[in-house]
Amino acid sequence: MTSDVHNETLGNWFKVTIPNGRKYDKTWLMKSIQNLCSVPFSPVDFHYDKHQARFFVQDARTASALKDVSYRICDNTNRKISIFVTPSVVPYSVKNKLTSKQMELLKVTVMKRYDASHKALDLEKLRFDQELMDNDIDMMLNRRSCMVATLQIIQSNIPELLSLNLCNNKLYQLDGLSDVIEKAPQVKILNLSRNKLKSVLELEKVKELKLEELWLEGNPFCNKYADQSDYISAVRDLFPKLLRLDGNELVVPKRMDVEVPQASKETTKESEFIKNLIVQFLKEYYLFYDSGDRLRLLDAYHDEACFSLVIPFNFNDPNMSNLEEYFKYNRDIKKMKDSYMRLRLLKHTKRDIVDSLSLLPKTQHDFCSFWVDMCFHTDMMLCFSVNGLFKEVEGKCQGCIRAFTRIFIAIPGMNSRICIINDELIVRNATPSEIKKAFNSQSTPNSSVQTPLSEEQQEMVKSFSVQSGMKLEWSQKCLDDNEWNYTKAGEVFTILKNEGKIPKEFFK
Repeated sequence: MTSDVHNETLGNWFKVTIPNGRKYDKTWLMKSIQNLCSVPFSPVDFHYDKHQARFFVQDARTASALKDVSYRICDNTNRKISIFVTPSVVPYSVKNKLTSKQMELLKVTVMKRYDASHKALDLEKLRFDQELMDNDIDMMLNRRSCMVATLQIIQSNIPELLSLNLCNNKLYQLDGLSDVIEKAPQVKILNLSRNKLKSVLELEKVKELKLEELWLEGNPFCNKYADQSDYISAVRDLFPKLLRLDGNELVVPKRMDVEVPQASKETTKESEFIKNLIVQFLKEYYLFYDSGDRLRLLDAYHDEACFSLVIPFNFNDPNMSNLEEYFKYNRDIKKMKDSYMRLRLLKHTKRDIVDSLSLLPKTQHDFCSFWVDMCFHTDMMLCFSVNGLFKEVEGKCQGCIRAFTRIFIAIPGMNSRICIINDELIVRNATPSEIKKAFNSQSTPNSSVQTPLSEEQQEMVKSFSVQSGMKLEWSQKCLDDNEWNYTKAGEVFTILKNEGKIPKEFFK
Protein backbone atom coordinates (compact mmCIF):
# COMPACT_ATOMS: atom_id res chain seq x y z
CA MET A 1 0.00 0.00 0.00
CA THR A 2 2.80 2.41 0.92
CA SER A 3 4.55 1.61 -2.35
CA ASP A 4 1.41 2.41 -4.36
CA VAL A 5 1.02 5.77 -2.64
CA HIS A 6 4.66 6.55 -3.27
CA ASN A 7 4.33 5.73 -6.97
CA GLU A 8 1.20 7.86 -7.24
CA THR A 9 3.15 10.76 -5.72
CA LEU A 10 6.19 10.41 -7.94
CA GLY A 11 4.67 9.10 -11.15
CA ASN A 12 2.35 10.25 -13.94
CA TRP A 13 3.63 13.83 -14.13
CA PHE A 14 3.16 16.00 -17.20
CA LYS A 15 4.89 19.23 -18.21
CA VAL A 16 2.69 21.94 -19.72
CA THR A 17 4.46 24.48 -21.94
CA ILE A 18 3.00 27.70 -23.36
CA PRO A 19 5.37 29.00 -26.09
CA ASN A 20 5.90 32.77 -25.86
CA GLY A 21 3.99 32.59 -22.56
CA ARG A 22 6.43 35.03 -21.00
CA LYS A 23 4.47 37.96 -22.44
CA TYR A 24 1.26 36.94 -20.67
CA ASP A 25 0.33 37.81 -17.10
CA LYS A 26 0.28 34.68 -14.94
CA THR A 27 -3.14 35.40 -13.40
CA TRP A 28 -4.80 36.06 -16.76
CA LEU A 29 -3.14 33.07 -18.42
CA MET A 30 -4.02 30.54 -15.74
CA LYS A 31 -7.58 31.83 -15.36
CA SER A 32 -8.09 31.58 -19.14
CA ILE A 33 -6.81 27.99 -19.21
CA GLN A 34 -8.78 26.89 -16.15
CA ASN A 35 -12.00 28.38 -17.53
CA LEU A 36 -11.76 26.26 -20.68
CA CYS A 37 -10.29 23.09 -19.18
CA SER A 38 -12.95 20.41 -18.66
CA VAL A 39 -11.11 19.11 -15.57
CA PRO A 40 -10.40 21.27 -12.50
CA PHE A 41 -6.67 21.43 -11.73
CA SER A 42 -4.06 23.27 -9.68
CA PRO A 43 -0.82 24.09 -11.50
CA VAL A 44 2.36 22.92 -9.80
CA ASP A 45 5.57 24.97 -10.01
CA PHE A 46 4.34 27.62 -12.47
CA HIS A 47 7.32 29.58 -13.77
CA TYR A 48 8.64 31.44 -16.79
CA ASP A 49 11.53 29.77 -18.62
CA LYS A 50 13.06 32.27 -21.06
CA HIS A 51 10.17 33.05 -23.46
CA GLN A 52 7.96 30.20 -22.29
CA ALA A 53 5.56 29.71 -19.40
CA ARG A 54 5.56 26.29 -17.74
CA PHE A 55 3.84 24.34 -15.03
CA PHE A 56 3.20 20.71 -14.11
CA VAL A 57 0.13 18.52 -13.53
CA GLN A 58 0.07 15.00 -12.18
CA ASP A 59 -3.06 13.38 -13.61
CA ALA A 60 -3.22 11.89 -17.14
CA ARG A 61 -6.88 12.92 -17.45
CA THR A 62 -5.96 16.52 -16.65
CA ALA A 63 -3.11 16.38 -19.15
CA SER A 64 -5.49 15.21 -21.88
CA ALA A 65 -7.98 17.96 -21.03
CA LEU A 66 -5.24 20.60 -21.21
CA LYS A 67 -4.28 19.43 -24.71
CA ASP A 68 -7.85 20.17 -25.79
CA VAL A 69 -7.50 23.78 -24.63
CA SER A 70 -4.65 24.42 -27.11
CA TYR A 71 -5.52 27.07 -29.75
CA ARG A 72 -8.83 27.90 -28.01
CA ILE A 73 -7.54 30.94 -26.12
CA CYS A 74 -6.83 34.21 -27.98
CA ASP A 75 -4.72 37.06 -26.63
CA ASN A 76 -5.49 40.76 -27.13
CA THR A 77 -3.97 40.68 -30.64
CA ASN A 78 -6.34 37.81 -31.56
CA ARG A 79 -3.40 35.40 -31.74
CA LYS A 80 -4.29 31.85 -30.70
CA ILE A 81 -2.28 30.50 -27.78
CA SER A 82 -0.84 27.01 -28.15
CA ILE A 83 -0.36 24.60 -25.25
CA PHE A 84 2.02 21.64 -25.37
CA VAL A 85 1.69 18.78 -22.89
CA THR A 86 4.43 16.16 -22.56
CA PRO A 87 5.24 13.37 -20.06
CA SER A 88 7.66 14.54 -17.39
CA VAL A 89 9.80 13.39 -14.54
CA VAL A 90 8.78 14.56 -11.08
CA PRO A 91 9.17 18.36 -10.84
CA TYR A 92 12.36 19.22 -8.98
CA SER A 93 10.50 21.47 -6.55
CA VAL A 94 8.23 18.54 -5.61
CA LYS A 95 10.91 15.87 -5.48
CA ASN A 96 13.14 18.05 -3.30
CA LYS A 97 10.47 19.77 -1.23
CA LEU A 98 11.68 20.61 2.26
CA THR A 99 10.18 18.71 5.18
CA SER A 100 8.16 20.54 7.83
CA LYS A 101 11.13 20.31 10.23
CA GLN A 102 13.50 21.75 7.61
CA MET A 103 11.02 24.55 6.88
CA GLU A 104 10.87 25.41 10.59
CA LEU A 105 14.67 25.57 10.81
CA LEU A 106 14.82 27.69 7.65
CA LYS A 107 12.22 30.05 9.12
CA VAL A 108 14.35 30.50 12.27
CA THR A 109 17.42 31.25 10.13
CA VAL A 110 15.59 33.72 7.88
CA MET A 111 14.04 35.60 10.79
CA LYS A 112 17.43 35.94 12.48
CA ARG A 113 18.63 37.71 9.34
CA TYR A 114 15.68 40.10 9.24
CA ASP A 115 16.10 43.71 10.34
CA ALA A 116 12.58 44.79 11.33
CA SER A 117 13.53 48.46 11.83
CA HIS A 118 14.54 48.77 8.16
CA LYS A 119 12.26 46.00 6.85
CA ALA A 120 15.39 44.48 5.30
CA LEU A 121 16.32 40.81 4.87
CA ASP A 122 19.97 39.81 4.37
CA LEU A 123 20.29 36.39 2.68
CA GLU A 124 23.88 36.80 1.48
CA LYS A 125 25.66 33.42 1.24
CA LEU A 126 22.59 31.68 2.66
CA ARG A 127 23.91 28.25 1.71
CA PHE A 128 26.83 28.69 4.13
CA ASP A 129 24.74 29.70 7.11
CA GLN A 130 26.22 27.71 9.99
CA GLU A 131 22.87 26.71 11.49
CA LEU A 132 21.62 25.33 8.18
CA MET A 133 24.89 23.48 7.57
CA ASP A 134 24.80 21.96 11.07
CA ASN A 135 21.37 20.51 10.22
CA ASP A 136 22.43 19.25 6.75
CA ILE A 137 20.09 21.68 4.94
CA ASP A 138 21.67 22.64 1.62
CA MET A 139 19.98 25.93 0.67
CA MET A 140 21.13 26.52 -2.92
CA LEU A 141 18.84 29.33 -4.03
CA ASN A 142 19.32 28.37 -7.68
CA ARG A 143 17.16 25.35 -6.91
CA ARG A 144 13.50 26.21 -7.34
CA SER A 145 12.59 24.16 -4.27
CA CYS A 146 14.93 26.27 -2.11
CA MET A 147 13.83 29.60 -3.54
CA VAL A 148 10.15 28.63 -3.33
CA ALA A 149 10.57 27.63 0.34
CA THR A 150 12.37 30.90 1.13
CA LEU A 151 9.72 33.03 -0.57
CA GLN A 152 6.96 31.13 1.25
CA ILE A 153 8.54 32.06 4.57
CA ILE A 154 8.87 35.69 3.45
CA GLN A 155 5.22 35.78 2.37
CA SER A 156 3.96 34.29 5.63
CA ASN A 157 6.22 36.17 8.04
CA ILE A 158 7.56 39.33 6.37
CA PRO A 159 4.84 40.61 4.00
CA GLU A 160 6.03 44.17 4.60
CA LEU A 161 9.57 43.43 3.26
CA LEU A 162 11.15 46.42 1.46
CA SER A 163 14.79 45.35 0.99
CA LEU A 164 16.07 41.91 -0.08
CA ASN A 165 19.77 41.04 -0.27
CA LEU A 166 20.59 37.94 -2.38
CA CYS A 167 24.24 38.83 -2.92
CA ASN A 168 26.77 35.97 -3.30
CA ASN A 169 24.34 33.10 -3.85
CA LYS A 170 25.70 31.91 -7.21
CA LEU A 171 22.41 32.70 -8.96
CA TYR A 172 22.76 32.07 -12.69
CA GLN A 173 19.04 32.42 -13.47
CA LEU A 174 16.05 34.04 -11.76
CA ASP A 175 13.25 31.60 -12.61
CA GLY A 176 12.61 30.79 -8.96
CA LEU A 177 12.81 34.42 -7.88
CA SER A 178 10.03 35.40 -10.32
CA ASP A 179 7.48 34.51 -7.60
CA VAL A 180 8.81 37.40 -5.49
CA ILE A 181 6.40 39.66 -7.39
CA GLU A 182 3.40 38.04 -5.67
CA LYS A 183 5.15 36.85 -2.48
CA ALA A 184 6.82 40.18 -1.60
CA PRO A 185 5.37 42.85 -3.90
CA GLN A 186 6.54 45.79 -1.75
CA VAL A 187 10.27 45.17 -2.29
CA LYS A 188 11.91 48.40 -3.43
CA ILE A 189 15.59 47.48 -2.92
CA LEU A 190 17.08 44.31 -4.44
CA ASN A 191 20.72 43.24 -4.21
CA LEU A 192 21.76 40.65 -6.81
CA SER A 193 25.44 41.60 -6.89
CA ARG A 194 28.28 39.08 -7.17
CA ASN A 195 26.13 36.31 -8.62
CA LYS A 196 26.44 34.42 -11.95
CA LEU A 197 23.86 36.17 -14.15
CA LYS A 198 25.03 36.08 -17.77
CA SER A 199 22.29 38.18 -19.39
CA VAL A 200 20.34 41.30 -18.50
CA LEU A 201 17.29 39.43 -19.84
CA GLU A 202 17.19 37.44 -16.58
CA LEU A 203 15.97 40.64 -14.93
CA GLU A 204 12.79 40.52 -17.03
CA LYS A 205 11.61 37.80 -14.64
CA VAL A 206 11.36 40.35 -11.82
CA LYS A 207 10.64 43.50 -13.83
CA GLU A 208 7.15 43.86 -12.26
CA LEU A 209 8.80 44.92 -9.00
CA LYS A 210 8.67 48.70 -8.50
CA LEU A 211 12.39 48.86 -7.73
CA GLU A 212 14.04 52.09 -6.64
CA GLU A 213 17.47 50.63 -5.89
CA LEU A 214 19.21 47.68 -7.58
CA TRP A 215 22.66 46.15 -7.17
CA LEU A 216 24.10 44.06 -10.02
CA GLU A 217 27.87 44.62 -9.91
CA GLY A 218 29.97 41.47 -10.09
CA ASN A 219 27.65 39.58 -12.46
CA PRO A 220 29.20 38.41 -15.78
CA PHE A 221 26.75 40.33 -17.99
CA CYS A 222 27.82 43.67 -16.47
CA ASN A 223 31.18 43.38 -18.25
CA LYS A 224 29.57 43.04 -21.68
CA TYR A 225 28.80 46.75 -21.94
CA ALA A 226 31.60 48.87 -23.41
CA ASP A 227 29.84 52.04 -22.29
CA GLN A 228 28.41 52.62 -18.82
CA SER A 229 25.49 54.56 -20.30
CA ASP A 230 24.45 51.47 -22.34
CA TYR A 231 24.50 49.37 -19.15
CA ILE A 232 22.39 51.90 -17.27
CA SER A 233 19.96 52.23 -20.18
CA ALA A 234 19.49 48.45 -20.48
CA VAL A 235 18.62 48.18 -16.79
CA ARG A 236 16.37 51.24 -16.68
CA ASP A 237 14.37 49.93 -19.62
CA LEU A 238 13.19 47.22 -17.23
CA PHE A 239 12.94 49.37 -14.11
CA PRO A 240 11.93 52.90 -15.17
CA LYS A 241 11.47 54.09 -11.55
CA LEU A 242 15.03 53.12 -10.57
CA LEU A 243 16.82 55.86 -8.60
CA ARG A 244 20.08 54.08 -7.71
CA LEU A 245 22.11 51.40 -9.53
CA ASP A 246 25.07 49.70 -7.85
CA GLY A 247 25.03 52.41 -5.20
CA ASN A 248 25.19 55.30 -7.68
CA GLU A 249 22.49 57.95 -7.98
CA LEU A 250 20.83 58.02 -11.41
CA VAL A 251 20.07 61.36 -13.00
CA VAL A 252 16.43 61.50 -14.11
CA PRO A 253 15.87 64.60 -16.31
CA LYS A 254 12.26 65.76 -16.21
CA ARG A 255 12.41 67.26 -19.69
CA MET A 256 14.71 67.80 -22.64
CA ASP A 257 16.84 70.49 -21.07
CA VAL A 258 17.95 72.38 -24.17
CA GLU A 259 17.35 75.93 -25.32
CA VAL A 260 15.59 77.02 -28.50
CA PRO A 261 18.33 76.34 -31.09
CA GLN A 262 20.22 78.93 -33.06
CA ALA A 263 22.57 77.31 -35.53
CA SER A 264 25.41 79.68 -34.74
CA LYS A 265 25.10 79.25 -30.96
CA GLU A 266 24.18 75.59 -30.53
CA THR A 267 26.81 74.02 -28.34
CA THR A 268 28.51 70.68 -28.86
CA LYS A 269 27.07 69.51 -25.54
CA GLU A 270 23.50 70.24 -26.66
CA SER A 271 24.04 68.52 -30.02
CA GLU A 272 25.51 65.46 -28.31
CA PHE A 273 22.58 65.32 -25.87
CA ILE A 274 20.01 65.35 -28.67
CA LYS A 275 22.01 62.84 -30.72
CA ASN A 276 22.23 60.38 -27.81
CA LEU A 277 18.54 60.87 -27.05
CA ILE A 278 17.52 59.98 -30.62
CA VAL A 279 19.97 57.09 -31.00
CA GLN A 280 18.78 55.52 -27.75
CA PHE A 281 15.15 55.95 -28.84
CA LEU A 282 15.80 54.28 -32.20
CA LYS A 283 17.62 51.33 -30.62
CA GLU A 284 14.73 50.68 -28.26
CA TYR A 285 12.00 51.37 -30.82
CA TYR A 286 13.30 49.00 -33.49
CA LEU A 287 14.25 46.34 -30.94
CA PHE A 288 10.56 46.16 -29.99
CA TYR A 289 9.36 46.69 -33.58
CA ASP A 290 11.35 43.67 -34.81
CA SER A 291 10.63 41.50 -31.75
CA GLY A 292 7.30 40.24 -33.10
CA ASP A 293 5.39 41.82 -30.22
CA ARG A 294 4.79 45.41 -31.34
CA LEU A 295 2.34 46.02 -28.52
CA ARG A 296 5.45 46.85 -26.49
CA LEU A 297 5.62 50.09 -28.53
CA LEU A 298 2.58 51.53 -26.75
CA ASP A 299 4.74 53.51 -24.34
CA ALA A 300 6.59 55.17 -27.23
CA TYR A 301 3.49 57.11 -28.36
CA HIS A 302 1.41 59.92 -26.91
CA ASP A 303 -2.21 59.02 -26.13
CA GLU A 304 -3.43 61.24 -29.02
CA ALA A 305 -0.62 60.54 -31.51
CA CYS A 306 -1.17 60.21 -35.29
CA PHE A 307 0.34 57.78 -37.80
CA SER A 308 0.16 57.40 -41.58
CA LEU A 309 1.84 55.20 -44.17
CA VAL A 310 2.74 56.18 -47.73
CA ILE A 311 3.95 54.09 -50.69
CA PRO A 312 5.54 56.29 -53.40
CA PHE A 313 4.70 54.90 -56.83
CA ASN A 314 7.68 54.28 -59.12
CA PHE A 315 7.09 53.34 -62.78
CA ASN A 316 10.70 52.17 -63.02
CA ASP A 317 10.20 49.58 -60.28
CA PRO A 318 9.04 46.28 -61.83
CA ASN A 319 8.33 44.79 -58.39
CA MET A 320 5.77 47.24 -57.09
CA SER A 321 3.25 44.42 -56.76
CA ASN A 322 5.23 42.81 -53.95
CA LEU A 323 4.34 45.82 -51.79
CA GLU A 324 0.67 44.81 -51.70
CA GLU A 325 0.78 44.24 -47.91
CA TYR A 326 1.52 47.96 -47.58
CA PHE A 327 -0.67 49.35 -50.38
CA LYS A 328 -3.87 48.63 -48.48
CA TYR A 329 -2.74 51.08 -45.79
CA ASN A 330 -1.36 53.66 -48.28
CA ARG A 331 -2.51 57.19 -47.47
CA ASP A 332 -1.18 59.35 -50.29
CA ILE A 333 -3.52 62.34 -50.10
CA LYS A 334 -2.59 63.41 -53.64
CA LYS A 335 -4.07 60.20 -55.02
CA MET A 336 -6.63 59.44 -52.30
CA LYS A 337 -9.74 61.36 -53.45
CA ASP A 338 -12.11 59.69 -50.98
CA SER A 339 -12.10 61.91 -47.90
CA TYR A 340 -13.63 59.13 -45.79
CA MET A 341 -10.79 56.74 -46.66
CA ARG A 342 -8.20 59.43 -46.03
CA LEU A 343 -9.60 59.89 -42.55
CA ARG A 344 -9.87 56.14 -41.94
CA LEU A 345 -6.26 55.51 -42.96
CA LEU A 346 -4.98 58.19 -40.59
CA LYS A 347 -4.44 56.27 -37.36
CA HIS A 348 -5.28 58.33 -34.30
CA THR A 349 -4.51 57.39 -30.66
CA LYS A 350 -1.58 55.21 -29.65
CA ARG A 351 -3.67 52.05 -29.46
CA ASP A 352 -4.84 52.38 -33.08
CA ILE A 353 -1.28 53.10 -34.17
CA VAL A 354 0.27 50.06 -32.48
CA ASP A 355 -2.58 47.81 -33.66
CA SER A 356 -1.91 49.03 -37.24
CA LEU A 357 1.84 48.48 -36.92
CA SER A 358 1.14 44.94 -35.69
CA LEU A 359 -0.65 44.17 -38.97
CA LEU A 360 2.37 45.09 -41.09
CA PRO A 361 4.81 42.31 -42.12
CA LYS A 362 7.32 41.17 -39.52
CA THR A 363 10.74 42.69 -40.09
CA GLN A 364 14.41 42.88 -39.25
CA HIS A 365 15.99 46.34 -39.60
CA ASP A 366 19.62 46.93 -40.54
CA PHE A 367 20.60 49.45 -37.88
CA CYS A 368 23.95 50.05 -39.60
CA SER A 369 22.08 51.41 -42.64
CA PHE A 370 20.27 54.12 -40.66
CA TRP A 371 20.79 57.73 -41.67
CA VAL A 372 19.27 60.20 -39.20
CA ASP A 373 18.59 63.84 -40.01
CA MET A 374 17.60 66.42 -37.40
CA CYS A 375 14.90 68.70 -38.82
CA PHE A 376 14.53 70.98 -35.81
CA HIS A 377 14.32 70.95 -32.04
CA THR A 378 13.14 73.29 -29.32
CA ASP A 379 12.87 72.86 -25.60
CA MET A 380 9.44 71.21 -26.05
CA MET A 381 9.51 69.62 -29.50
CA LEU A 382 11.78 67.45 -31.60
CA CYS A 383 11.50 66.52 -35.28
CA PHE A 384 13.83 64.08 -37.04
CA SER A 385 13.80 61.67 -39.96
CA VAL A 386 15.31 58.20 -40.28
CA ASN A 387 16.27 56.53 -43.56
CA GLY A 388 17.33 52.90 -43.69
CA LEU A 389 16.80 49.33 -44.84
CA PHE A 390 14.91 46.34 -43.49
CA LYS A 391 13.94 42.88 -44.68
CA GLU A 392 10.75 40.91 -44.18
CA VAL A 393 11.26 37.76 -42.16
CA GLU A 394 8.12 35.77 -42.99
CA GLY A 395 5.31 35.48 -45.51
CA LYS A 396 5.48 35.24 -49.29
CA CYS A 397 7.92 38.18 -49.46
CA GLN A 398 10.25 36.71 -46.84
CA GLY A 399 13.79 38.00 -47.44
CA CYS A 400 12.70 41.03 -49.52
CA ILE A 401 14.78 44.11 -48.78
CA ARG A 402 12.84 47.36 -48.36
CA ALA A 403 13.96 50.96 -47.98
CA PHE A 404 12.11 53.28 -45.63
CA THR A 405 11.91 56.83 -44.39
CA ARG A 406 10.37 57.55 -41.00
CA ILE A 407 9.54 61.09 -39.91
CA PHE A 408 8.98 61.47 -36.18
CA ILE A 409 7.71 64.49 -34.25
CA ALA A 410 8.15 64.09 -30.50
CA ILE A 411 7.78 65.86 -27.18
CA PRO A 412 9.52 65.21 -23.84
CA GLY A 413 8.27 62.08 -22.11
CA MET A 414 8.78 60.34 -18.80
CA ASN A 415 12.17 59.19 -17.47
CA SER A 416 14.30 61.07 -20.00
CA ARG A 417 12.44 59.48 -22.92
CA ILE A 418 10.83 61.13 -25.93
CA CYS A 419 7.15 60.63 -26.71
CA ILE A 420 5.98 60.43 -30.35
CA ILE A 421 3.05 62.64 -31.31
CA ASN A 422 3.29 62.21 -35.10
CA ASP A 423 4.76 59.37 -37.15
CA GLU A 424 4.87 59.04 -40.94
CA LEU A 425 6.27 55.90 -42.55
CA ILE A 426 7.29 55.81 -46.22
CA VAL A 427 8.14 52.37 -47.67
CA ARG A 428 9.56 51.41 -51.07
CA ASN A 429 11.51 48.56 -52.65
CA ALA A 430 15.26 48.89 -52.17
CA THR A 431 17.41 49.57 -55.24
CA PRO A 432 19.95 46.95 -56.41
CA SER A 433 22.79 48.96 -54.89
CA GLU A 434 20.95 49.26 -51.57
CA ILE A 435 20.24 45.53 -51.54
CA LYS A 436 23.92 44.85 -52.09
CA LYS A 437 24.87 46.96 -49.08
CA ALA A 438 22.12 45.69 -46.78
CA PHE A 439 23.17 43.70 -43.71
CA ASN A 440 26.80 43.70 -44.80
CA SER A 441 27.88 43.96 -41.20
CA GLN A 442 26.34 40.56 -40.56
CA SER A 443 28.00 37.37 -41.68
CA THR A 444 26.21 35.48 -44.44
CA PRO A 445 24.92 32.10 -43.24
CA ASN A 446 26.64 29.12 -44.78
CA SER A 447 24.04 26.53 -45.75
CA SER A 448 26.58 23.73 -45.30
CA VAL A 449 27.16 24.60 -41.65
CA GLN A 450 24.31 24.33 -39.16
CA THR A 451 24.34 26.55 -36.10
CA PRO A 452 24.03 24.40 -32.96
CA LEU A 453 20.61 24.60 -31.37
CA SER A 454 20.28 26.36 -28.04
CA GLU A 455 18.99 24.41 -25.05
CA GLU A 456 15.64 26.17 -25.41
CA GLN A 457 15.39 25.27 -29.12
CA GLN A 458 16.23 21.63 -28.39
CA GLU A 459 13.41 21.55 -25.84
CA MET A 460 11.05 23.12 -28.38
CA VAL A 461 11.96 20.48 -30.99
CA LYS A 462 11.32 17.63 -28.54
CA SER A 463 7.95 19.06 -27.48
CA PHE A 464 6.92 19.72 -31.09
CA SER A 465 7.92 16.19 -32.10
CA VAL A 466 5.80 14.67 -29.30
CA GLN A 467 2.78 16.80 -30.18
CA SER A 468 2.98 16.46 -33.96
CA GLY A 469 4.23 12.88 -34.16
CA MET A 470 6.92 13.97 -36.64
CA LYS A 471 10.53 12.89 -36.48
CA LEU A 472 12.90 15.25 -34.69
CA GLU A 473 14.63 16.48 -37.87
CA TRP A 474 11.31 17.43 -39.53
CA SER A 475 10.01 19.01 -36.33
CA GLN A 476 13.17 21.11 -36.24
CA LYS A 477 12.71 22.12 -39.89
CA CYS A 478 9.09 23.12 -39.30
CA LEU A 479 10.11 25.34 -36.37
CA ASP A 480 13.09 26.77 -38.26
CA ASP A 481 10.97 27.57 -41.33
CA ASN A 482 8.61 29.52 -39.06
CA GLU A 483 11.29 31.55 -37.28
CA TRP A 484 11.00 29.33 -34.15
CA ASN A 485 7.51 30.67 -33.52
CA TYR A 486 5.79 27.75 -31.78
CA THR A 487 2.27 28.99 -32.41
CA LYS A 488 2.78 29.68 -36.11
CA ALA A 489 4.62 26.38 -36.65
CA GLY A 490 1.73 24.52 -35.00
CA GLU A 491 -0.85 26.29 -37.16
CA VAL A 492 1.11 25.63 -40.37
CA PHE A 493 1.60 21.96 -39.42
CA THR A 494 -2.13 21.51 -38.71
CA ILE A 495 -3.13 23.06 -42.05
CA LEU A 496 -0.64 21.00 -44.08
CA LYS A 497 -1.54 17.79 -42.25
CA ASN A 498 -5.28 18.31 -42.82
CA GLU A 499 -4.58 18.89 -46.51
CA GLY A 500 -2.52 15.69 -46.68
CA LYS A 501 0.60 17.54 -47.79
CA ILE A 502 3.01 16.06 -45.23
CA PRO A 503 4.70 12.83 -46.48
CA LYS A 504 4.25 9.74 -44.31
CA GLU A 505 8.02 9.31 -43.98
CA PHE A 506 8.16 12.56 -41.99
CA PHE A 507 6.40 10.81 -39.11
CA LYS A 508 7.77 8.38 -36.55
